Amino acid sequence: MVQKVTSVTTVEQGVYPVPDIPIKAFGAIPSHCFERSLLRSSTYIFWDFFVIGCIYKGASALDPLIDPRYIYLLILLSILRSASLCGLVHLRHRSIWNGDLVNNIVGFILHTSVGVPYHSWRISHAKHHASTSHMTQEQAYVPHTRSELNLPPLKQGQEDLLGSRVSDVVRRELYDALGDSPLGAITTTIFYLLAGWPAYLLFNTSGQKRYPMGTSHFNPTAWASSIATAIYHNGLATVAVIYLIPYLWIHHWLVLITFLQHTDPILPHYRAAAFNFSRGALSTLDRSLMGDCGSIMAWLGAHATHGLAETHVLHHVCSKIPHYHAWEASVALKEKIAGYGLPHEGRPIGWCEFYRVLKECKFVEDEGDVVFFKNEEGVAVMRPAFHDGST
Repeated sequence: MVQKVTSVTTVEQGVYPVPDIPIKAFGAIPSHCFERSLLRSSTYIFWDFFVIGCIYKGASALDPLIDPRYIYLLILLSILRSASLCGLVHLRHRSIWNGDLVNNIVGFILHTSVGVPYHSWRISHAKHHASTSHMTQEQAYVPHTRSELNLPPLKQGQEDLLGSRVSDVVRRELYDALGDSPLGAITTTIFYLLAGWPAYLLFNTSGQKRYPMGTSHFNPTAWASSIATAIYHNGLATVAVIYLIPYLWIHHWLVLITFLQHTDPILPHYRAAAFNFSRGALSTLDRSLMGDCGSIMAWLGAHATHGLAETHVLHHVCSKIPHYHAWEASVALKEKIAGYGLPHEGRPIGWCEFYRVLKECKFVEDEGDVVFFKNEEGVAVMRPAFHDGST
């Protein structure tokens, strides 16, 4: 509810109860959910490649009948091919096999095939899990602060730190600096989704800002040379259809899923004084991939990504649980934390939701141990509350 009084906008904010949940409370997860089977895990990898191969063969056979070329099958191919990429997340956590050797060998081969540097990303991803939503330790989707965006300083009396009260003058001032036209917001969304992942790997875009300029996950020379060689022998059109377009589309799914798992106006970010592992792990959301398109598409999204989007909170609480036990473990976890009043279910993952969140999550304040995103007018929809009643 928004209430205007004279020239000030006041927002009735939701309350986020900053949790104090000991790690041992997560013991509610059944012990068998932690068991990993080499045989069972392998079948999922083989199944992914079987599906990819079938769709490739089908697309090749139907190619003469499709105009424009491959357009519909490419979409389906990329959705299902994304299973192989999202399944790779489990390799980085030893949640497929118990030992490092097999995980690292298979992980290196599969990651390299989709242009992802396995070991450097394995390390940065482990840091992401250890410091989820930490303002100075998190590795990806780190919020911009007011000062980083060169916004005007907080004006005492015209706006409050928590974003519940903003004068019309400040709102207009911030909107002039941050506001997007619908066309501009759509263009930003498309660029973010298609180029965001390569930009993160190569230039640390949206990553931790304390790293020096030019920080990169890898030197792409060998990978780019392989693509250039393939183009030389097979032609640009063939390589684009078989690899380059699906490459961008697969990583579009990765950005779409992970951005929305970790970014929303209702999720907190922590500075060092307030951070601990359980708070970080619980500052994520489970969402249904393509759930806004109906139950069939929701099933397809969950199947193609092994439930990674739908069981993400559990994944952060214990990343070594294999995906085939994650559904059961997630139910047990949610029953345990239900009494804390934490948001853990987000809206379905889709392009419209990405657009909404991108517009609502513009910046956080430079002050405060627990901060929430403010929108382009300086308004935040949530405020923190500690058990002692402080904010």
